[in-house]
Formats: sequence, C-alpha cells, structure tokens
Amino acid sequence: MKNKLFSRDFSLVVVGQIISILGSAVLRFAVNLYILDVTGRADTFGLMVAVSAIPAVLFTPLGGAIADRFHRRNLMVIFDFSSSIVVLCLILLLSTGEPPIVVIGVILVLLSVISAMYQPTVQSSVPVLVGKGQLASGNGIVTGVGALSGLLGPVLGGTLYGIVGLRVLVAASCGAFFLSAVMEIFIRIPFTNQVRDKGMVSTIVGDMKQGMRYVVREKPVILKVLFLGAMLNMFMSPFFIVGVPYILRITLGSDETMYGIGMAISQLSAILGAVSVSFVTKKMTLSTTHRLLFTSSAAMLPIAFAVTPIFLRLGYWPPFVLLMVFIALIILFSTAISIFVVTSVQIVTPDDMLGKVMSIIMAIAQCAAPLGMALYGVAFEMFSEMVYIPALLAAFFTATIAFIARKTLKGSDAAVGQNLF
Repeated sequence: MKNKLFSRDFSLVVVGQIISILGSAVLRFAVNLYILDVTGRADTFGLMVAVSAIPAVLFTPLGGAIADRFHRRNLMVIFDFSSSIVVLCLILLLSTGEPPIVVIGVILVLLSVISAMYQPTVQSSVPVLVGKGQLASGNGIVTGVGALSGLLGPVLGGTLYGIVGLRVLVAASCGAFFLSAVMEIFIRIPFTNQVRDKGMVSTIVGDMKQGMRYVVREKPVILKVLFLGAMLNMFMSPFFIVGVPYILRITLGSDETMYGIGMAISQLSAILGAVSVSFVTKKMTLSTTHRLLFTSSAAMLPIAFAVTPIFLRLGYWPPFVLLMVFIALIILFSTAISIFVVTSVQIVTPDDMLGKVMSIIMAIAQCAAPLGMALYGVAFEMFSEMVYIPALLAAFFTATIAFIARKTLKGSDAAVGQNLF
C-alpha cells in the first residue's frame, strides 16, 4: 500500500479533505466578508480573525496527543460531524435574524477548536498511508488540497455571497462537513492501540510532555525552526490574512467577485507552491532557507508601492495586478518552505509520536499568529490612508527573520535530514 501514492485510503483522505475544507473555505469567506461589510473596520476584522485563531495554539497539542492514542479515522469522522453540528447552530441563529458579531465570533472559535484538533490527525496519518519515498509528494498533495479548496472557496463565495446571501453559503458548508464525515467512515488507517497504565487524562498529559521532550532534547534544531516559524506567523503571515483582504475590499474597493478572485489567486499560488515543492526546494537545505525569505522580503516592496497614493491614481487594475503578482510569488515560496520543513520533521519522527510532534510544530509555529493579526488590524486602521506603511513593516520584519535564520540554522542540515526530494 505504501509503495503507491494514491492508494484507496489515501485517496479517500484526499477527497474527504477537498469536501470538508471547501465547505470550511466557503464558510470563512462568507463570514469574514460579512464582518468586514458590517463593520468596515480593519481593527475589528483583525481582532475577530485573531480571536478565532487562538484555539489553534491552545488545542493543537491536545489534538496531537489524542491522534496518537485513538483511531485517526474515527477522530476525523467525529471532528467533521461536530463541525456540521456547530454550523447547524449558526444556521438556526441566522434564521432568527442577524446575530451579533460576538455570537458569530463564538461560532468561529468553536470551529477553530475542532479544526485545531483535526489537523494533527490528518497530518499524522499521511506517513502511515504513504511510503517514505512518497512522503514529500503526499504532504504536497494534502497541502495542495487545502489550497485548492481555498481557491474555489473565495471564487464560489464571492460569486454567491451577493446572489444568495450568507445563509445559503453557511448551509452549504454544513452539508460539506456532513458529507466529508460520511466518506471518512470508509477510510482504513493502520492503528496500534498503545498500552496505558494511567487514567486517560494523565496519559494524554504525559504524551504531550513526551512530545515536547522529544522536540527540545532529542531534536533541538526543530525548536529553532519553530521559533523562526512563530516569528514569521507574527510579522509576515498576518499581513496576508488581515492586510490583503482589507486592501482588496476597502483600499481598492473590490466588489464581491473581484475580492473572491484576488483571494483565489492567493490560494492558487499555494497550490503551485505545493505542486512545485520538489523543484523550488531541489537544492534547498535548512541552512539555505534564508535565501527564499530574503527574496520574499524584497517582493514585499512592490506590494507597498502598489498601494501608494501615486500608483492608486492610475485606476483599479494597475494596483490590483502589481499587488497580486508579488503576493502570489511570496505565497508560493512560503508554501514550498513549509512543506519542506514538515517533511524533514516527519521523516525523523517515530510513527507513534507523529501526532504529538506535529501538533507541537503547529502550536509553536502559530502561537504568535493571533497577536500578529491583532497588531496588523490596528496598523491598517491607523494607516488606512497610507496602507503602504504596514507593507513596508512586513518587508523589514521578514528581512530581519531571514537574517536570524541565516545565523541560527547554519550547519543544522545533518540534524534533521536532507535529500528529501
């Protein structure tokens, strides 16, 4: 089974991911656009996105520990069914009128909690469904699926949001979660029940500690990588999560369709990054990742220029095209780097610790994201007439992180393992 990439079970995982993540993408797009339209404020939008991202830091380690103790197929089914129930509650609330933004925020937080525990389950399933030689490709496919769903989500959401409204899109996402859960029932994932001599809570806590010890003591280079990832998630990634939607919708005044196309281009770039990961990272090692980071920093400068007053006077299309070209380039590089690092870690991690270690990676890398989102929300609100300033700040911080990566990861290649592609 492991010699063939698209085995029956891996294919079911991929198809289930397409359905589930597409529904999630449509939901996030519709709700975020609704919040931005209702409030018109970058700080409120950034705060809502940040709050919904906090569970990823708090619950991902728990999800990783659970993924190593319970059947991963059953966990996927439970998580998708739970998501459909939460979204059903949102449907009922919408049927009574327009719920307060705070209530919508609570729904997003609940979905984020489920997603935080769901992702380590999927990520830790890939190495046991494909062989070592196919692992990088398998990770690329899983990442590409997420990006593909993110690509179609904004396009469908942008087109349908103005036609059928929020309620229909929310109902569609509810159905997608339910369909994904049903499909996942038929997945066969190898599972070995681990013996435990303590209560379940004590066992889970012990597993989380064991995963942290592995990262800190046995593979400290992973901790260095995660620290740099956390810095990127605080100073660069939030620019694209909070800033780009604000620029497209408020600064450029994009309608629903063009906003959806702009966000779809970002996701298409992630797909290209996932598909071309072996080419982009062919000669890359951990000690040379700073080169792509420096390139990404330089690519932020045209983005800043695209939203200067002098360039905005040229009309809608010149700023839009210049903006999206360099956003696409940065996202492509970022996706390739992410897959490269994740694959490096998976190869040297024992199967019975994959969930714990992958969850720690996700949690540490994302721990700074909520603060970064909130800060960028405030920055774009403060400089709403000079949005090139946050873009220049993102360029400066990315260059700084690249410089730190060059110093920190020098000579670290042998500690993780290379020649992945």
